[in-house]
Amino acid sequence: MRNSSRGAVDPFIVMDVMEAARAAEEAGRHIIHMEVGQPSSPAPEHARKVLADTMKTDPLGYTVALGIPELRTRIAQLYGEWYDVDLDPARVVVTPGSSGGFVLAFTALFDAGDKVALGMPGYPSYRQILKALDLQPLEVQAKPENGLQLVPDDLKGLDYQGLMMASPANPTGTMLDRGQLGDMIGACHEAGAAFLSDEIYHGIEYDKRAVTALEVSDDVCVINSFSKYFSMTGWRVGWLVVPPAQVRQIERLAQNLFICPPHAAQVAALAAMDAGDELNANLAVYARNRALMLEGLPKAGFDRIAPPDGAFYVYADVSHITDDSRAFAAEILEKAGVAVTPGLDFDPVRGGGTLRFSYARGTADIEEGLERLRVFMEHR
Repeated sequence: MRNSSRGAVDPFIVMDVMEAARAAEEAGRHIIHMEVGQPSSPAPEHARKVLADTMKTDPLGYTVALGIPELRTRIAQLYGEWYDVDLDPARVVVTPGSSGGFVLAFTALFDAGDKVALGMPGYPSYRQILKALDLQPLEVQAKPENGLQLVPDDLKGLDYQGLMMASPANPTGTMLDRGQLGDMIGACHEAGAAFLSDEIYHGIEYDKRAVTALEVSDDVCVINSFSKYFSMTGWRVGWLVVPPAQVRQIERLAQNLFICPPHAAQVAALAAMDAGDELNANLAVYARNRALMLEGLPKAGFDRIAPPDGAFYVYADVSHITDDSRAFAAEILEKAGVAVTPGLDFDPVRGGGTLRFSYARGTADIEEGLERLRVFMEHR
């Protein structure tokens, strides 16, 4: 049986790093995980309790394709609480994680062969999902002086039907302010293209507030998830916010592609939105870890970094050390017992000289990991 050309996508390198780390742990080694963007905290206790109680009386069968109405209403309420945006719940679509949201958005908004502009470095699955859908990722190199975020000048002369941006970004953690975001949305609309805003790291911010694209325009597609701020990675529940004209299009696709998001995850997600004290405690851990990273990484020799505004990553330029970040990450895992992500995942052009460090784990792990990195670099 032959394989399709659409399935010929690149591997997600961080998952390969995770597998190598798992194998090392299986062999008896203690590995510090700085590779994956996964909170060490579980879903909020309140969410788990509500789900456990619900399972006693509810069979948790199919829901409607757009998601439980109560959850859609609560998500819309969140936009009023966080951003002072009055959002109609009818525009909210609950999805099987943000990944399901990407599939629905890309399928609903673009035809085969359309070009979607992506800033590099960026989340690697954007381009792989686009390729699998017979869409063309148009990878545009973002400049260090712009926080590795695209600016309107980067798009001049390009032919594109869509633009995907993330703020806070993965892998850099940099954010766009309202003016910068407005400039990008304006440039995109002027080109007649759809603007997609990946906001899955909203809520994990430090010195300034993240801005949603919905503060600037209603004619955008916002993708978000319960994975990061709400600590629900494996539950696979996220959401889209789209203009009214796109809701029925996405609903038809969701009915056929997924039937519905996981019912149990939706129940837990609804309850998680009222677990503010626990979620803020998680955020305090990330803030402490961030301070440790910004102090400890330069001491270990990783001093070409920009402080992240949000998310839980530090993206380091290591081009003065190596031009093969994949081999370098493997060496760090083997000799230091610390798993980190090669930049090639995020930027096929410049990623050979970059690494991403995640500080989503517990503080004790971050402290131990930084010490191991310092010793490794000192004796390398």
